[in-house]
Order: sequence, then structure tokens, then C-alpha cells
Amino acid sequence: MVVIVVVLVGHGCNLAETPSVCHYAGKRGVKEMPMLELYHHGSSVCAAKVRLVLAEKGLEWKGHYIDILKGEQFDPAYVKLNPKAVVPTLIHDGKVLTESTLICEYLDDAFPEPSLKPADPYARWQMRIWTKAVDDQVHPACAELTFSSTHRHTLARLAPAELERFLEATPAQSVKPGWKARKREIVTLGFKAPGIDAPFKLYDSYMQKMEDALKHRPWLTGDTFSLADIGMAPYVNRLDMLGMAEMWAKRPRLADWFERLKARPSFQPAFYQWFPEPLRDDLATFGAQSWPEVKRLLSA
Repeated sequence: MVVIVVVLVGHGCNLAETPSVCHYAGKRGVKEMPMLELYHHGSSVCAAKVRLVLAEKGLEWKGHYIDILKGEQFDPAYVKLNPKAVVPTLIHDGKVLTESTLICEYLDDAFPEPSLKPADPYARWQMRIWTKAVDDQVHPACAELTFSSTHRHTLARLAPAELERFLEATPAQSVKPGWKARKREIVTLGFKAPGIDAPFKLYDSYMQKMEDALKHRPWLTGDTFSLADIGMAPYVNRLDMLGMAEMWAKRPRLADWFERLKARPSFQPAFYQWFPEPLRDDLATFGAQSWPEVKRLLSA
């Protein structure tokens, strides 16, 4: 299947008016290409990874905006596409793909230019060590960090019955095993949830791993920007949006990496074009309020 898409540079999408469909505004003119559809949300770090790959490759795509803070991911029609009830989900010419790390690799295989994998086999192995770490450790930690710092406050605006439906609809196996119960615990108890220090300390340890990896090279696996950098990018940006950039105040190589990342043309459309302003305000406001408690947890 192919589709003819006309996109004007700078012509964005008003999420409040047309939240379900928009195209990445990165190309000018008319282009024939395979149909790509992305189910995503503005604050989803996993969706941001995929949007970053799409933007790096200049690919056009049709978006379906799923408001995960209103529980739209639990709609039975969407769960048929993604049984974990998470975003993103990519559809390419009718084929359904889930798991953001695998989607990123798929896109790099299906659309190989520019390549986002190192040419050297060892560097490629290093890349996959980073992306595996994201899936195994960093992402589950980010979920706890985000819900304890900001999302629990956003969810508190829901009526009690709506909040209960939202929490109850979470599959037991989602972000990680047992996430349904853990999410409820964090939304209810916040920083008083048992073991809440662990995800913050793990997150901080990965900031140091990045600092160390960047000692002799500009990007995480060498001289070229790769899926390793894309994998970690949303998680560093999450701290920045929460006003927690102090976590790399004494990590100059990481700070430089992040500034170079933000300077890439792909950064804005991948991270901010789809992030609703009220939700950005929530992250900034509640993140700043949470930072003193986070510093206490990190120093304990």
C-alpha cells in the first residue's frame, strides 16, 4: 500500500482540535511512500523513541493520539492491537508492530538510510546492550519516577470513580510484572510508597554510565548517532522536563551530549510537537515540587 501525502513545513497539528491524525511536518512537497501509522501519546517515552527514529529518517506517518492519562489505551479495540495496553503501536502496510525498541530496529531495517546502527559489530553489540538496559531497567524505573513525581497529581484531577476505573483497567503485565498493583501503590502513596528510592537511584546510576561511556566518544557507541542514543534520549529528556537536570550538573559529558541531541532537527518534532502544553506544565510544576524529595532519596 502506498499513500500520497502533502505536508507543509511548519504546518503542525492542533492536538486540542484534531488529536487523532497528523503528519510529521518535516518534509516539503508531495512524496509517495509506504503507509506508516503510529498510535502514541505526547508524554510516552517509548513513543518518543519511535517518533525520533521516524524524524531522523524523514518518514511521513499518520498519527493516532492515545491519551494514556485518560485511559484510552484500555479501549478494547486498542488492546486488540497491543495486548499490554501501552503505546506505541506501529502499523506498516497493515502489519502491526509493538515494543518500541523492536519497532526502532524494524524501522532501521525497513528504511535503512540513514542507518542508525553502527557498522562495527562490537559497537552494534554495545548499542544493543544500551537498548536492552532501557527495556530491562531504565524504562520500569522511569514509570515509577514519573508517576511518583508528576502523573499521580495529574490523575488526582479525575473523579474518584474515574480514577478507580483507570487503575483497575491496567493489565497486571504491562510496564513490568506487577505494574498494576505497583502503579496503584505509587498513585496512592507517592514518595511514601515502599522502595520508591530504588528507581531514582537506578536512574542516577545510568546517568553516570552515560557520563562514563562518553569519555572518549561523542555518542554512546562511537562517532555516530545510533539507536543507543535514541534509546536513552527520552529518559534524559524526561528528567529535563521535570526540572531535574541537576542530576547531570556534575556530569559535563552527559550535559554536552544532551545539548547536541536537542540541537538535532529531529528533536523538536519527536519530543515537543506532540506534548500538550498543559501536560508539559504539569511535568514542570510537579517535577519542581518533587525535586527536594528526590534529592533526599538520592543522598540517603
